[in-house]
Amino acid sequence: MYAFDDEWGPERVFEVYDAKHKVHGVVVIDNTARGPGKGGMRLVPDISTQEVFGLARAMTWKNALADIPFGGAKAGIKADPKKINKEEVLRSFARLLRPVIDAGYYCAGPDMNTAQTEMAWFADELNNRQACTGKPFSMGGLPHELGSTGFGVAQSAKVAMEFTKKPMAGATVAIEGYGNVGTFAHKFLEEMGASVVAISDSKGTAYLPSGMKYKEAMKVKSEKGSVTLYPKAQTMPAPALFGLNVDILIPGARPNVITDANVSDVKAKLVVEAANIPMTPAVEKKLAHKGILVVPDFVANAGGVISSYVEYIGGTEGEMFEMVERKIVNNTRIALERSDGKDVRAAAVSIAQERVRDAMQYRK
Repeated sequence: MYAFDDEWGPERVFEVYDAKHKVHGVVVIDNTARGPGKGGMRLVPDISTQEVFGLARAMTWKNALADIPFGGAKAGIKADPKKINKEEVLRSFARLLRPVIDAGYYCAGPDMNTAQTEMAWFADELNNRQACTGKPFSMGGLPHELGSTGFGVAQSAKVAMEFTKKPMAGATVAIEGYGNVGTFAHKFLEEMGASVVAISDSKGTAYLPSGMKYKEAMKVKSEKGSVTLYPKAQTMPAPALFGLNVDILIPGARPNVITDANVSDVKAKLVVEAANIPMTPAVEKKLAHKGILVVPDFVANAGGVISSYVEYIGGTEGEMFEMVERKIVNNTRIALERSDGKDVRAAAVSIAQERVRDAMQYRK
């Protein structure tokens, strides 16, 4: 039927269609040995079941490595968000998924073109606050606007710097992408004493060797529309950020930005992947061969899914930040120690697999 299946899953694949609203969607429940399948719900015109499965499998490892009692899952709605009534579509999709949600197979969350408003519609349609996470505060949510992912990235970077026996105070940082993740990574790294010398957005890269302050960068972005207009900063093409001579490089926006074509340009001593799949595992290995430590995405950017778990159990904002710090620090340290800093991704996957396999042995 589909080009996937192995010892881990998927357990269930649900394809649904609402002819009236022309809603065509899919949910892949990859593995629920550790708990309900957890993964975001994306709204894009070219989604495929195979793609959703790949994302669900990534969530199986991510949730296991984060050490939270969720399994892996993912959902996709095939539609152009600019050409539909999003509320009608989200409510229709919720109704179609009621058996999946009620059975405890899946807990949704925000992803591409869905955020707290869409999660509010989804939960309201099902009259079930545990149907999804990332809801507004008014519905008991802990929205990603709190900065849980960027906070976790900063914590992971701190552990990695300690692993290399280098101080965070005074370390220079370049951050690709100045959205939710990049801005909060800037904020928390600055609080740790690091100096963010380069940031980028869709207009380009701003580079200032003396460092750029978080509050000023946010003000410039808000008032002028681009971080490239930061006072006294040199403006460079966006891709130039990856070749800057900094201590820490944080790819935090698009996938596949470090490739065979520019991997030799990377001069950072540490790369912390805030974005999903900013490079392939093969490129990660090339950086490792150059003596560059790479903390992979599902290790460093798990703050969002840990926050989702705290919301799921009714926790507070303070409890969320405490759990994100504790788990990200512990899991980054374990992955670095097991890999000895060489192939951190392989070590992290093996840890996640051990945790899932241990849970699977208790199933009928």
